[in-house]
Amino acid sequence: MTDPAAPISDLDLFDDTVLVDPYPSYAALRDLGGVVHLPANGVYALTRYDVIRTALGDWESFSSEEAIGFNPMVKAALTGTSLASDPPVHTQLRAALTANLSPRALRGLKGSIDAKADALVEELVNKGSFEAIDGLARALPLEVVADLIGFTGPVRDNMLRWGQAAMQVIGPMNQRTAESFPIAGELYDWCSTVTAEDLAPGSVGRGIFEAEARGDIPPNTAGHIIHQYLGAGVDTTIASIGNVVALFAAHPEQLALVRENPSLVPAAFNEVLRYWAPVHAWGRRATRDVEVDGVLVPQGAQVAILFGAGNRDPRHYEDPEAFLVERNPIDQLSFGYGPHGCAGQGLARLEAHAVIEALARRVGRLVVGPEVRVPSNITRSIEELPVLEVVPA
Repeated sequence: MTDPAAPISDLDLFDDTVLVDPYPSYAALRDLGGVVHLPANGVYALTRYDVIRTALGDWESFSSEEAIGFNPMVKAALTGTSLASDPPVHTQLRAALTANLSPRALRGLKGSIDAKADALVEELVNKGSFEAIDGLARALPLEVVADLIGFTGPVRDNMLRWGQAAMQVIGPMNQRTAESFPIAGELYDWCSTVTAEDLAPGSVGRGIFEAEARGDIPPNTAGHIIHQYLGAGVDTTIASIGNVVALFAAHPEQLALVRENPSLVPAAFNEVLRYWAPVHAWGRRATRDVEVDGVLVPQGAQVAILFGAGNRDPRHYEDPEAFLVERNPIDQLSFGYGPHGCAGQGLARLEAHAVIEALARRVGRLVVGPEVRVPSNITRSIEELPVLEVVPA
């Protein structure tokens, strides 16, 4: 017989201490149950692997409509986008987004991304010391996405602050969110007025406008789709590449395994994603009373999906606190699952794989100083990571 009441915790998911290192809190919530009611945030948090994966695949019970964010303003702002819609609307909008992000479409980019990553890593390694976040984790994705979408002029200069703000405002209405809304508004305003002519010829951005002109997507949605490339993709990829550098610096024996066996590169990135999820929490809304792990999530409830908690669930992964590149957790949750699985994951993989390959080829060991993290509502990333010494391969 099930107990319909979810266990309750007084944890604040968006407390500064939790945001900087959520993993002790994740473990405590998992011990309470697969779903835990958090009155401080007004959410039911999903904490265990099987529960999260099931919910991600069940869009009819766990809707994204007016639900992915944790404050009313962002829910309203995202209404009608593929991020905040369900099939069949989501299917149509996402088709335009993914047409240029499929493995086949991205195949032609691999050579240029590999070359950019290798040249960047070579330059940094030759310096002997460098700042890994600005010098590598931010530099590569910003250049790749700018070229892909066709951003020109001042837009390229604003990509980082716009992308960070777009993720920050998905959180609850705290100080971080309030301070980020004006910046996210700049991105929203630009995407509302951008035209095909503002984007480089032959770019993916131009292609989205062409799809709109053909009637493949609804009128006046091209700008919103471009918003998602920048708003949902850049900041998380930066976080993931920063995590690559930090984890290989902390675990040189794992970097050595990749160097000895380059075929481990995809497995290594899967393990980076599992070990440190770049997204802290993501929203859904229960469309009906749903029984989850023996307890009731009531109709209309705001749900918080904790990807990082699921990725460290010992019920699913053996020795989940260890970073092991040979594990190859192809089923990690950081890219989501189901209809809303990350549309840009193919591009993120190309970039991260290129960085891992270059590091394994050129670096024997990285000696780093303390990593600096700052609280951020949605994206968990490293703000600064000084590489003090590079021991060549």
